[in-house]
Amino acid sequence: MKHPPARPRGAAQTTHVARKRFGQHFLIDQQIIQGIVDCINPQADERLVEIGPGLGALTLALLQRIPRLAAVEIDRDLAARWSKQAPDKVELIEADALDFNFASLGTDLRLVGNLPYNISTPLLFHLMDVAEQVRDQHFMLQKEVIDRMVAAPGGRDFGRLSVMLQWRYRMVNLLDVPPEAFDPPPKVNSAVVRMTPLPVQELPRLDRKLLSALVTAAFSQRRKLMRHSLGPWLDTQGYAGDFDLQRRAEEVSTAEYIALAQSLPSSP
Repeated sequence: MKHPPARPRGAAQTTHVARKRFGQHFLIDQQIIQGIVDCINPQADERLVEIGPGLGALTLALLQRIPRLAAVEIDRDLAARWSKQAPDKVELIEADALDFNFASLGTDLRLVGNLPYNISTPLLFHLMDVAEQVRDQHFMLQKEVIDRMVAAPGGRDFGRLSVMLQWRYRMVNLLDVPPEAFDPPPKVNSAVVRMTPLPVQELPRLDRKLLSALVTAAFSQRRKLMRHSLGPWLDTQGYAGDFDLQRRAEEVSTAEYIALAQSLPSSP
């Protein structure tokens, strides 16, 4: 008979049951937690915002280094727990992070969190709207998602997510996290990424929705040459240039997609 793995020393005991609909997997490995905090390196005068504090493994570790942080939590039971547990140290915001206006929290924000896997991609796109007000983001996500985020052209990991995020952020995969670091353990490996928004003055001037539509068309048939996917879409945009469509979408760099979007007649 197999026994469940022992809970690492220092992990919080709780009767809270992880809720599948919220994608809850609580981090319990103290070595991993301290490694994440070291990567973040929070300072007392900074505006930290945690997305999904959960049972507080990362929250409490951060509060050992800073006096206060804001936390966005959708789970009513956990929100009620934080309201009672540390009202003087945690500015609790009971809200769905996918709908919440992070711009209301000010500027020079540092966002952190163990993001629910089931909403990670739409949440990353939601946060792009406030990138100008964010200093950096440190998130734990599925490793395969981070592999796609930081992928270089030419491999199967490079896709729409790569292009859209690399247009706006510098990103680094900081460390890998195994399933046994969580309770309950997920069925996938995780990792931690640092996302630093590019300064506004360095951003290419373009319509983000147009770039998104372009990249979506390009990767809609990624096994075929782009003349079958992106070509027809470019025709609908009135494009008359000489972009090389005799390639697969994954072979085109982010810079090339940006330049193509800027050259379209409908580009600002």
